[in-house]
Amino acid sequence: MIIIRKRTYARAGLLGNPSDGYNGKTISVIVRNFWAEVVLYEWDSVDIVLTEHDRARFRSVFDLANDVKLHGYYGGIRLVKATIKRFVEYCQERGHELHDNKFSVRYQSNIPRQVGLAGSSAIIIATLRCLMEFYAIEIPLEAQPTFALAVEMEELGISAGLQDRVIQCYEGAVFMNFDRSCERMVEGLTCYSYEPLNPDQLPPLYIAYHDALSEPTELFHDDIRGRFNRGDKQIVEAMKQFAQLAAQGREALLNRDEKRLGRLIDENFDTRRGIYTLPTWQIQMVETARRCGATAKFAGSGGAIIGTYQDGAMFQELQTKLAEIGSRSIEVQVRP
Repeated sequence: MIIIRKRTYARAGLLGNPSDGYNGKTISVIVRNFWAEVVLYEWDSVDIVLTEHDRARFRSVFDLANDVKLHGYYGGIRLVKATIKRFVEYCQERGHELHDNKFSVRYQSNIPRQVGLAGSSAIIIATLRCLMEFYAIEIPLEAQPTFALAVEMEELGISAGLQDRVIQCYEGAVFMNFDRSCERMVEGLTCYSYEPLNPDQLPPLYIAYHDALSEPTELFHDDIRGRFNRGDKQIVEAMKQFAQLAAQGREALLNRDEKRLGRLIDENFDTRRGIYTLPTWQIQMVETARRCGATAKFAGSGGAIIGTYQDGAMFQELQTKLAEIGSRSIEVQVRP
């Protein structure tokens, strides 16, 4: 029996987000501490197995209401189904023949949900990797992020950007330039400039998250897209600033200038705070980390923060102080 097992890791935006959805620039890192794993094996029918994240049974109506409040209405089944559908259409459009063998597929994930660590796209990409191996069809690496984004945006109507999918496909650390001048087509999919960076040039990084106060990414605050499309000067300039921070961060990493990188990380959050209405508890996480001497910004859309720290003593203080406000802290593992 053929058994295929693929793992895709969480990710964190180090600099530049949220400009990836606005033709900006970003630096992201993979977070190997958390992952989504998909297992696909031959079966007598096409079977998608429910997991604990696809809850349909609750202790009470209050348990149901609380689960939706924390995690939204959706589990991973829709992500797997949408990926399979899109893969079949991709192959049909390009004349790739698919064999008749059937399969069962199941997923599991330990990525904290709804805190901006890209748990949904991890399931999609892990599923895609299984399908490519099962059918012996390879989508070019630089096109895979665009495929994954189309699954979420076009199949499921989830607002998202390319950043998460790029770093989860490439892994390590990547500088991404989404300027229109970098745009090109690969097998009919729009791609941009993706530059892998040396993970050994990264300073020590931490992530802290507060999963008890999470919320779905698609519910994130403020009409930033609408304001950007209307040419709102504050939003347009902020997106340019995010992009400049990422470009400067690339230089800082190449020069191993940790202090400059830290200042840029802090400025990234301060710029974001100037255009978004942020929940008090998310601001508290950043301010608590900064009082410990660490740098801090959102790792994604909110719910988790990322930053640099100096040494083990500072990380221990971070863990203690952030735990006091209900947040968990980890040292980021980027390298295998």
